[in-house]
Amino acid sequence: MKRVLFSMVLLMAVSFAFAQQKSVKEAKTIASEVKPDFKKAEQLINGALTNPETKDDAATWDVAGFIQKRINEKEMENAYLRKPYDTLRVYNSILDMYKYFVKCDELAEVPNEKGKVKNKFRKANSATMLTERPNLINGGIQYFNLDKNAEALKFFATYVESATYPMLSGQNLLEKDTILPQVAYYATLAADRVGDKEAIIKYAPYALKDKDGGKFAMQLMADAYKSKGDTEKWIEILKEGILKFPENQYFFANLVDHFSSSNQPEKAMEFADEMLAKEPNNKLYLYVKAYLYHNLKDYNKAIEFYKKTIEVDPEYAEAYSNLGLVLIMQAQEYSDKSTTDINDPKYAQAQAQVKKFYEEAKPYYEKARQLKPDQKDLWAPGLYRVYYNLNMGPEFEEIEKLQN
Repeated sequence: MKRVLFSMVLLMAVSFAFAQQKSVKEAKTIASEVKPDFKKAEQLINGALTNPETKDDAATWDVAGFIQKRINEKEMENAYLRKPYDTLRVYNSILDMYKYFVKCDELAEVPNEKGKVKNKFRKANSATMLTERPNLINGGIQYFNLDKNAEALKFFATYVESATYPMLSGQNLLEKDTILPQVAYYATLAADRVGDKEAIIKYAPYALKDKDGGKFAMQLMADAYKSKGDTEKWIEILKEGILKFPENQYFFANLVDHFSSSNQPEKAMEFADEMLAKEPNNKLYLYVKAYLYHNLKDYNKAIEFYKKTIEVDPEYAEAYSNLGLVLIMQAQEYSDKSTTDINDPKYAQAQAQVKKFYEEAKPYYEKARQLKPDQKDLWAPGLYRVYYNLNMGPEFEEIEKLQN
């Protein structure tokens, strides 16, 4: 009796497995028709994708991808014939097709009982994926412009990740795809908009070669590590940012601020020295060195390195501005330490020295104004104090109007 029952169970299992395999074939047949019933085809294949008898079969996932390919083809056929078509369905079918074909390839690469791999799906599926890959960008852009950033991230992320798929490895996309860094930048932006720090960290490195977005992607990556509390990695990214994007002051400013606020000025100075040892005439590193001396109130050294910065780049407006600021700070400190008694013989001498500091600061602020007239914060506050202390009436009135 038990043997009979066992045989019946086996027969039922075989029958059920056969039924599931039949559903996979039927789904493909329906999708292949001239007027396919995609709803029914998807219903059949979705059951097979979760059923224990067929979910680990590469052919099941191949058919799932094929159905999405056919959905895309029919929508594009409508577009060609100037009939109504669903743009988002076009893009989402490509995204789903990628997901299914990747899983198909993964299962097809599993060795059989003889230890051999017979992947009969890769060639055709990889060719289809390469053809449709640009639509991942289009889908991402459409969702990005709709401010649906979670959806946009899926498309941009899939485009970037596809460059590392084993089934597309022969294309060498990481090297040959010149658009990839820009797409990675948008993936990073979308990830930032939804607050996905892990995604920022994952996709930002691919964006660093993007001409316009690379520096911003690196900023977002640095911020992501900081928000995660990974100070060591944050500092590492800031240092890399200084090397990769020397014109962007975000990285050095944050690094210097960190060392200063954590009472580690020696580490900041050590880093500046390391950079100058490699590039002694690098204007940014000279500026950093001057800025550090500036913060340490070693004014003579700060002036020395700000002047070196200007020698290397005569149009470095920030160096002129800070040079003027150091001289004003010297004037203020000297004035605070000097006598205020007008009858004291040293009073006139002290006032002359204070005036000299302001006179020296004047041309530096005026040069900063000449170089960057729109950035008033670089020169207006300084010139206000200079003109006031030098009793330059018309000039002071003009600056006062600008300030107000």
